[in-house]
Amino acid sequence: MAVATSPHSLLLQNPHPTFLKNLKLPFITSTRLPTTTAAKPISIKCAAATIPIQDLRPNNPSEPQDRVFNFAAGPANLPENVLKKAQSELYNWRGSGMSVMEMSHRGKEFSSIIQKAESDLRTLLNIPPEYSVLFLQGGATTQFAAIPLNLCNPDDKVDYLVTGSWGDKAAKEAQKYCKPKVIWSGKSEKYTKIPSFDELEQSPDAKYLHICANETIHGVEFKTYPTPKNALLIADMSSNFCSKPVDVSKFGIIYAGAQKNVGPSGVTIVIIRKDLIGNAQEITPVMLDYKIHDDNNSLYNTPPCYGIYMCGLVFEDLLEQGGLAGIEKKNKKKAELLYNAIDGSNGFYRCPVEKSVRSFMNVPFTLEKLELEAEFIKEAAKEKMVQLKGHRSVGGMRASIYNAMPLAGVEKLVAFMKEFQAKHA
Repeated sequence: MAVATSPHSLLLQNPHPTFLKNLKLPFITSTRLPTTTAAKPISIKCAAATIPIQDLRPNNPSEPQDRVFNFAAGPANLPENVLKKAQSELYNWRGSGMSVMEMSHRGKEFSSIIQKAESDLRTLLNIPPEYSVLFLQGGATTQFAAIPLNLCNPDDKVDYLVTGSWGDKAAKEAQKYCKPKVIWSGKSEKYTKIPSFDELEQSPDAKYLHICANETIHGVEFKTYPTPKNALLIADMSSNFCSKPVDVSKFGIIYAGAQKNVGPSGVTIVIIRKDLIGNAQEITPVMLDYKIHDDNNSLYNTPPCYGIYMCGLVFEDLLEQGGLAGIEKKNKKKAELLYNAIDGSNGFYRCPVEKSVRSFMNVPFTLEKLELEAEFIKEAAKEKMVQLKGHRSVGGMRASIYNAMPLAGVEKLVAFMKEFQAKHA
């Protein structure tokens, strides 16, 4: 960070400026600084509190080239303007005299941050008042245990619709705390489709139906959602959270790891209907009990403060873009551009997922000539397009094109794919 080596911070460490002789900083001139001390006291003011981030590097034409197009599945790229705002506020958050990373989670400064983050998320998703929003830790994987522990007794039956690896892991974890039944699995077809909901044989006495709304590894996404006959609908939305509008009232619980679409790793968001809180099994660890976190406004212990702050900045950014309806249109345009390039390659590139359920977030594809995949990834990296290697369990390539991936990134990837095909077809 520029502010970490600013003349102000260096002077605070050593009031005698002779140590500046060999420093090469863009905003320090070659003029020798006076070595005598003035009789009156020196007033030092932190630059980060008053100077906008764009002023710190005013004439740096190389800045755009410093960034790559990051197609990672998570942690993933964040909006550039969000990163710059976080950079400008890192050293001194809005005149508080401290970084968000240094704040007490019970102080008024952080209270304002987490409250605004929740408020903005409620606005984005139009979350009804009868739902609580929890900012937790442990990733979505921890919720695989927390959900049955909070909603079920050990003998209760629950249904799982498994459309990929994450749904499969969730069902297996639930076996420790209740009686899950996998009512459909796409494993035999390598997780490339979603069944017709009318064909599902739901358990009449199931407490809930669990789905993974978007399977990050296999690139399968629900475009509409099933309606359980006599149960709650629960969805892991980790990799398409806030990528499109969602009718929250149709769900008992929505949960998501933040590191795909709305922030850095370390934050897990749970949106839960309030009447479902307070019935945890006796064996439930305190940190998995939704009532504990709801009663304490997500501040039972020290939360991932900086991660929540970053999520809040992303929520602000999404609102400034006009909300999730506009975001969905942008995401659809990016996905269609990439899928059209794959489908129009005459088999050189292939996406195994059924077209009607292809993910707008995670696009898996393979090459007709498997031996070229390593070269594809290597050559793409030279063009500053990184993290295109598919998940280790399925191979091939995967381009994750979350909210923060600009259209220019997808356009560059498509152009590269066409050039690569022309060279190797």
